[in-house]
Amino acid sequence: MTPIKWFYGFLKKYQKLMIGGLFLTTVIAALSIVNPYISGIMVDEVIQAGNYDLLPKLIACLVGITLLNCVLRFLYQLMFETASQGVLYDMRSTVYKKLLEEDFSFYNKKRTGDLMSRQTGDMDAVRYFVAYVIYAVYQNVLLFIFALVMIFTVSPKMALCMLVVLPFTAISTFKQSREVKPAFQRNRNCFSSLNAFVQENISGNRVVKAFAKEEYEKGKFQIENDRFRDAQIKGSRVWMKYVPIFEILAYALTVILMLYGGYMVIQGEVTMGDLVKVNGYLWMLNAPLRMAGWWVNDIQNFVTSVEKIYATYSEEPKVRTPRFAWNHADTFGYPHEKIRGEVEFKGVAYSDGDEDIIKDINFRVEAGQTVGIIGSTGSGKSTLMNLLCRFYDATSGQVLVNGTDVRDMNLYNLRDNIGMAMQDVFLFSDTIEGNIAYGRPDCSFEQVKKAAIMADANHFINAMPDGYDTIVGERGMGLSGGQKQRISLARALLKDPSILILDDTTSAVDMETESYIQKQLKSIKEGCTVFIIAYRISSIKDADLILVMDGGRIIERGTHSELLAKDGYYAKAFHNQYGEIPQELLQKKHIA
Repeated sequence: MTPIKWFYGFLKKYQKLMIGGLFLTTVIAALSIVNPYISGIMVDEVIQAGNYDLLPKLIACLVGITLLNCVLRFLYQLMFETASQGVLYDMRSTVYKKLLEEDFSFYNKKRTGDLMSRQTGDMDAVRYFVAYVIYAVYQNVLLFIFALVMIFTVSPKMALCMLVVLPFTAISTFKQSREVKPAFQRNRNCFSSLNAFVQENISGNRVVKAFAKEEYEKGKFQIENDRFRDAQIKGSRVWMKYVPIFEILAYALTVILMLYGGYMVIQGEVTMGDLVKVNGYLWMLNAPLRMAGWWVNDIQNFVTSVEKIYATYSEEPKVRTPRFAWNHADTFGYPHEKIRGEVEFKGVAYSDGDEDIIKDINFRVEAGQTVGIIGSTGSGKSTLMNLLCRFYDATSGQVLVNGTDVRDMNLYNLRDNIGMAMQDVFLFSDTIEGNIAYGRPDCSFEQVKKAAIMADANHFINAMPDGYDTIVGERGMGLSGGQKQRISLARALLKDPSILILDDTTSAVDMETESYIQKQLKSIKEGCTVFIIAYRISSIKDADLILVMDGGRIIERGTHSELLAKDGYYAKAFHNQYGEIPQELLQKKHIA
């Protein structure tokens, strides 16, 4: 499917409005030939022939045509504007829904500013095209044709003389369209880049201030701003080069009329009234010629914007639900089938391009068990959980939940049964209650409060001016790192999941708070499998199974005491955090 055909799919819904608007535009273009015709009659019949009785009727006719034009113009502009807003609404909604369906790999290679420019600047170019450019181009083409036909009825010779400018106009329009498209593509790319830069710096303003890099960022912004300005200027130079040509061609018509038309009046080939008629039709020829350059610009801007929007929309997610897995979906397509938390990794490997992230991962977890995952930075801990949630698909091997490969499961049902407190905490610009209840917006306040108590967040929330109704800033600005982590944990707990994933969730809280949270986690319902990714031994020491990762592999596994007895990576980590390892545990190793 081409971008234009894809766009037409949205426009088709409003084709009745568009056809009605184009019909009224045709009527207005046809009425435009009446006033010059009546003006010619006034000159010949009233002024020169002295038939003054016709004057009131002709004036009444002119007034009536003018009023009718005003009413029809209002109606067709209303139709086109309504259609444009409808197309914009549908297209923006469709693209936004598709963005929500995209997977992690899509967002890893896209910048937020670029995606925002698709939803703002490019969408507005589409709306402008539907609301104005379509009828304006159509109307001007009709005016040119109608005017030319009327001039032919007055004097074929004069009409043929005016047609001399058409080949030059066609050549100029073709050349401009070839030059202006790459200019607009460069312009939109620079706009996206500038938009992305501003978005990143606004989001990262705390980092900029913390490192006192305001002047450095101003310099970088100046470079991006200069690029956008230069792209705008280069685009403007294209139409600046051709607009004077169209202006000259338009004025050439006036010169032809004055010289050749005047000569024909002197020779008696046409009357003075005929010359007035042709002069009245002249603006109907001039306007399309003068505006031809602008229409080419607007059309190419529209085409470029549609191509960019479609390029974003047409990217298909690599991770999606297989067709046969939708059989448990409800009416709205969101299944609610409860699953058990049995998890197994069988020979799992994952690569990103040429880089092997994890290799040969094998382990099994029964429902209700707690698994601790520890290892060096970049060892693949979070990747394991991303594969379990199917944010990415394993390159080889199988990730099984309840004995079923996650790639064969309903994607929404799988994730609906997983509660995840991510390493990078994101809170919406909403109330604290709204953030905690994000996964279950229909739950009661008591359930929200219970989850907050389990996450040790209730006390600091109540201490805030508006309690649970306190609005937190974008990304949780206004809260400490530990407070954000506890709200994120409460959000995950409230889902009542079959599988709970805590990715370094307590790294920003004190030891006392962590101990309280660990006790609360033990009280969650039986059958909930818990995965805890942590750097602190204290966070995972009570786990039923501890996996130690390094270099994308599981290098050690066992319980806390078993791993200490092995005197390996885990034991060294314990030594670094707590000091010497108890001798009785080391003796167990030697006995074994």
